[in-house]
Amino acid sequence: MANRKTIEKFLSCLRDQRNCSEHTLRAYSRDLQDFSDFLGEERLEEAAPLRIRAFIMSFRQKGASRKTCARKLAALRSFYRFLAREGVVEGNPAASVRSPRLPKKLPSFLTVQQVNALLDAPDRSNLWGLRDAAIMELLYSSGIRVSELASLDRRDLDILSEMVRVRGKGKKERIVPLGGVAAEVLSRYLTKRDAESGGRFGADALFINRRGGRLSARSVRRILEKYIAQAGVSVDTTPHTLRHSFATHLLDRGADLRAVQELLGHASLSSTQIYTHLTTERLREVYRKSHPRA
Repeated sequence: MANRKTIEKFLSCLRDQRNCSEHTLRAYSRDLQDFSDFLGEERLEEAAPLRIRAFIMSFRQKGASRKTCARKLAALRSFYRFLAREGVVEGNPAASVRSPRLPKKLPSFLTVQQVNALLDAPDRSNLWGLRDAAIMELLYSSGIRVSELASLDRRDLDILSEMVRVRGKGKKERIVPLGGVAAEVLSRYLTKRDAESGGRFGADALFINRRGGRLSARSVRRILEKYIAQAGVSVDTTPHTLRHSFATHLLDRGADLRAVQELLGHASLSSTQIYTHLTTERLREVYRKSHPRA
């Protein structure tokens, strides 16, 4: 019971002061409860580095991935930093525990031709096909996440200025520009939606389902997966691939890395720098194919 109260105090701090998403809160709650269960009668405040290391190793022995173990350790490090600030513990026992080394996996992306094939897949002659086209045009034009797109309201969109206000991780807002093509398709979608609604589709949500309610992030992913299969662009393509393609294509054409960081809503430049590896690999490929002495 004491451990649970300590965990709840930490989660409240994340919710109220750091504006963490519900997804993050659930993950941290689960990871900390797992550690509490591992400790048994031992209090969280008394845990030593060896106990934390044993906890992480227990999950590896159960077959958990390195990524899962790294996330659990990150949750514990954040938790004990909080306890140290509160004066509950003198130091962070998780700080000295080495995180599992994760393989560097470069994000997959589509070529411009593949993106065009995907964006051309919906039937734009009807409202729902036009909605789907607007969804994909907006994702590729702005690089926003599927979850961010699903939370958009009509008032967040300024078609005349070709801008959209996005609420990202930690409920941080940013303004992202739209391309002219995306703005035009969004305008057609909203005009057709209003014309065909008969008062049924008056929701604040930018993207709605056939009942007039807000389209969920899960539904958006299902829509994208349908067109990915229909366009046959790549077996490795996921809804997030459009975001990767957005960043890669910008950098390929000389965009500034920090500008791309702002557009993506990355808190750290290191999160954006992974895309420079993609563009470097492409340059190497071009060099190998083109230079007579490569």
